[in-house]
Amino acid sequence: MTRALPVLAALAAWALICYGNARLGYMNPVLLPTPWAVAEVGVASARSGELAWHVLTSLTRVAEGFGLAALAALALGILAGLCVPLRHMVEPVIEFVRPIPPLAFLPMFLVWFGLGEPSKVAFIAYTTFFPMFVGVAAGVLRVDVMLLRAAASLGATRADLVRRVVLPAALPGIVVALRLGFGLALFVIVGAEFIGADAGLGNLIMEGRTYFNPPVIVMGALVLGFLGSLVNALLLTVERRVLHTAHR
Repeated sequence: MTRALPVLAALAAWALICYGNARLGYMNPVLLPTPWAVAEVGVASARSGELAWHVLTSLTRVAEGFGLAALAALALGILAGLCVPLRHMVEPVIEFVRPIPPLAFLPMFLVWFGLGEPSKVAFIAYTTFFPMFVGVAAGVLRVDVMLLRAAASLGATRADLVRRVVLPAALPGIVVALRLGFGLALFVIVGAEFIGADAGLGNLIMEGRTYFNPPVIVMGALVLGFLGSLVNALLLTVERRVLHTAHR
């Protein structure tokens, strides 16, 4: 109930602003859709199956791109955190490429991979890899050295140190990195689906803009926010269960 209160308060503030604007005439009411108008569009789209199709298409692209980036970031991030020479080799390249806005490379991904699915998946993977790599490597580097020394003094092998000490201790940082990466994947999927896509939430938002339908635009944005919150809660649940199992 406590978590629902901020959502209800935000909806109430949204409705108050919309109805206040309609009465005062500060802005054209069409440009500021009410929660009821957005809900009507959402229900109609859900009943027709259109919303489910757009959501499934976007989630498939996000899952593929995010999955590829997560595997690469986990493997390379853990290795970079454990191996100093590798970290010194990789870090300069990462720190040079990471600050470049991903959208600056979107035209090149379209040139390299075409307008189909590979360009969107590759763009998501490229965008989400860097923050996840940095987060994973930082999580490994923050492991307390005293824990490693204590385990080594008890006869733990290098594999045991990684499996029983490093990974459990770095898990919170790794989960945070994955949460950040997935949120970024939802952010860039909109831009990726603006061009050369016939389905997806980004395409839905663009159609709302093309046909001047603000409720559709807001609905698409809210669905993205809901999906992000849902996956974030799922990752937090996994983190708690894994940590609980590791500490038993």
